[in-house]
Formats: sequence, structure tokens, C-alpha cells
Amino acid sequence: MKLSKRLTQILGKIPPGSRLADIGSDHALLPVAAVESGAAIQAIAGEVNLGPYEAAVKQVMESGMKDVISVRRGDGLDVLSAGEADVITIAGMGGGLITSILDRGLDKLAGVRRLVLQPNVGEDILRKWLYSHHWVLVEEFILEEDGKIYEVLVAEPAEATELTNERVYTERTIGDRVRLSTNWLLRMGPWLTQSPNSVFYDKWRSELEKMAHILQSLSRSDLTTAADKASEIQSDIEFIQEVLACLPKDKP
Repeated sequence: MKLSKRLTQILGKIPPGSRLADIGSDHALLPVAAVESGAAIQAIAGEVNLGPYEAAVKQVMESGMKDVISVRRGDGLDVLSAGEADVITIAGMGGGLITSILDRGLDKLAGVRRLVLQPNVGEDILRKWLYSHHWVLVEEFILEEDGKIYEVLVAEPAEATELTNERVYTERTIGDRVRLSTNWLLRMGPWLTQSPNSVFYDKWRSELEKMAHILQSLSRSDLTTAADKASEIQSDIEFIQEVLACLPKDKP
């Protein structure tokens, strides 16, 4: 089975022998690949929409894995019972939606030893949720595929890892003068800023362009609030530009 680069990256972060739950599984490509590779000994493919659910059922039947992959229709973690999975993957949604899924299914996270999450947008929202709910970001990756940029976040319960959030998000100085605060590490990624690749730079140059467009729009408004917002965005633009200029000096 040919997986996309994005799903291959996610598959690589599922520990061998896992009991996997893939939420928003679409065609169940990831659960089938996980079982085939030995990353999962059994899996649940959850899908709320009828079309993808039926496609997942067909995929699992054709793979001959219906005895080890359960395809279930339901919203988010509603498809799970507590203790059924020790690894949960959620990919291809906004960070805000992923956090709402996790929030509504908090009771289903007992016994889960790893979350592998791929938000399409709102990565900072997801990092903040993990931080405030005592999940430690142990790894993160950024990649480009078909003109789109994706980030993959890997988190483990605080009690199950030697890493701590305090250590991961410790403020640090890059270059000679730029201080990356905890808030900026939550926004840009604590691991991504340690080992930035070309895709990381592409993402933040694109973000700078978006912010510049917003500034142009705000400049046409006479509202005081618009001026305040413009000042905030201008400050962020200047800071991000400094970060991008300084990061290469920290690369090994």
C-alpha cells in the first residue's frame, strides 16, 4: 500500500505492537498500514461521515483484516471505550477541532501512552492544549507535500516520560539577542525551532506574507482597535523576522 508522505510520517511514530485508534480515519489507510507493518496488533478506524466510513469498511474487508481492524462510525473519541487503545492518531483536521475532540473524550485517554496528531492549521492551539492537560510534546516534525505544509506532533503523558513540559518549553536565546519565550515556543514549536528545516522557513515566510496583508487591511480602518491590532502584528512580524535571521546560526 502506497501511503502519502504525511501518513508515512505518522505511521513511523506508532510504536510496534500498539493498539491503535485512528480518529477521522477516512479510507482506513493508516490502520491497515499499521497492522501490515507490525506497528499495530489491532486497530480501530473511527469516522463520523458516511462516505468515508463506507470506504474504510471496504478497505478493511479487501485487506483481509476485519478480525483485527474494527471500523466504527461515530464522532471523535465516541467510537472508543476507555482502555481500548494505547495510541491515538488524529490527522487532517484543524488544531481547534482536534482539541475539541480530545476535550470531549478526556475519559477515553486513560491508558493512552501516545498521541500522534497532525493539525492542518492551529498547531499552537494544540500545543497549548497538550501543555495544559499534562501531555508532553516529545517530538514534532514539519513537512511539505503537494504544495501543503503539515506539522506532526507526538505527545506522551507527563507521568510516562522523563521529559517535562518545563524543560521542553524553557525559554532560550537564539543568536546573540533573540529570546524565545514559552509563548513563542508554543507558537513556533520547541523542537522545530531547535532543528529548523527548509519547510519551517517556508511556513514562516508564508505567515509573514499573510500578516503583511492583514496589516494592509487594518491600515484602511479608522478604528482605534485596528491601530492597536496593527501595532501588535507589526511587532510580531519584526520578531519573527529576527527569529528566522538568527536560527541558522543555531543549526548544527
